[in-house]
Order: sequence, then C-alpha cells, then structure tokens
Amino acid sequence: MVKLDDLIALALAAGHEIMAVREAGFETLKKGDGSPVTIADQRAEALIEAGLAKLMPGVPMLGEESVEAGRIPELGERFFCVDPLDGTRGFAKGGNNFTVNIALVEGGAPSVGVIYAPARGELYAGEPGRALRGHAEHGALGALAPMRVSPPAAPWRIVASDHSGRDDKTKRFIAALAGTTAHASSSIKFCRLAEGEADLYPRFGEVCEWDAAAGHAILNAAGGGIMRLDGAPLRYGAVEDGFLIRGFVAFAGDAAKAAALGALG
Repeated sequence: MVKLDDLIALALAAGHEIMAVREAGFETLKKGDGSPVTIADQRAEALIEAGLAKLMPGVPMLGEESVEAGRIPELGERFFCVDPLDGTRGFAKGGNNFTVNIALVEGGAPSVGVIYAPARGELYAGEPGRALRGHAEHGALGALAPMRVSPPAAPWRIVASDHSGRDDKTKRFIAALAGTTAHASSSIKFCRLAEGEADLYPRFGEVCEWDAAAGHAILNAAGGGIMRLDGAPLRYGAVEDGFLIRGFVAFAGDAAKAAALGALG
C-alpha cells in the first residue's frame, strides 16, 4: 500500500515544477478537443509518473496527458489516476486556482488522494479513516490538521464550478434546495466540502475521471462522498466510456446526499 506521505511529497514536487514553468514563461497550446495544455502539464505528469513507478512498481497510471498522447494502460484492480494540472485554463491566464491531483484507485473506488494548489499553498489529503489539510510555503509543508465534513445547517451551502456551474440545470438544483451558492475552480471544490465549508457540489456536465478521483478519496476520508446523478455509486476505470463521468453530486454526509436526491427528483 502506498503511503499518504509519499503521495504528498510527490504532489509538492509536481507543484514546484509547475511554478518553475510559470516563472520561466510558457506557451499555451490546444489539445485535439480544444482544451488548453502547457509544458507545465506535461512536465508535472512526467515527474509524477516516474515517482509513482518507484513507489508502486507495476501499478499503472491513468494520466490526463498520457491519455491525450494515446498511452492508455491496461488497468487492473489497482491504478493511479492523475491530473497533473487541474485548472490549466486559469493557470494559462495567470490565475492561482489550479491544482495537482493524485489518487490511488482500488476496486473501482478511490482510496487515497492528494490535492495541492501550489500558487495558494493549500494541500488536502485523505486515506481511509484520515483526512488532512495543511499549508506549504515555498514547497515546505507545515503541520497537517485533521478535517471533517460539517453537520447540515440551513440554508444548504452549494459550491459550483466557475466555468460550467452557471448553467440552467445547476440553477434549478440550487433553487430546489433554496441554497446559497459560491463558485470555485479546479478540484478545490471537493476540498471545500471536506473541510466543512460547503455541503454540496453538483456537476451536470461531463468530466474525466482524473478530474474527480483525488477529491473523491479526500471527501470519502472526511465523511462525505460522491454519487452519479441517478444516485448510483461513482466508479472509476471505465475505459469503454472514455473515462468520462457524465455528471455527479458530491455531498458532505448522508443528510446532504438525501437532500440532493430529492432535488434531482
């Protein structure tokens, strides 16, 4: 079993690489689907892939950039799911709300995860029975503190995507719950639930598995979870579906899950 501390160290190293690219300057390119990519995405993923190969030899890695390049590994019972730079669009514009996401998936469910926002210094991590958060200054991580989802309180606190969370389906979901709304970028939205700052995060558009796996592991560890829009558990490794997740709701505990199911109707 991989140690959480080792994945944290790897996320910090990838974050350092990303910030070095930002300082040196970079060009933003477009992938085949029109989404942006930079040398920071590619260098961070290469660093993570090499590090994971040393930590757990033989365990495959499903990475955003390697999939884009056509390198899709044969996934077994265990695999790593990595987004080396979640929030490339904001990174390319000079924003700070981008993250490094690393998760270990076992039996179709994420079990260990790390999310690091290098420009903000925020780090979140989780494994079964333990969810942690901390702050890093110049890549040096301070003390980690435990975190837990909050008990429900009216009104429901809903966090949505800055880029895609202003659509009609999201608005109807929020209205059905009479909730208050905040918007955020990248995988930090999952962390807001895990640390008790929000109750629900709905996503009605398609996302890739590497966008959610690390946040899912952390949220599970903090007492929450994620379900598909029909209430079914969210599973990973769907190669036949192009590793796409066709909508989900992240929830901070059973009461929030029940409220979401009611709003989804």
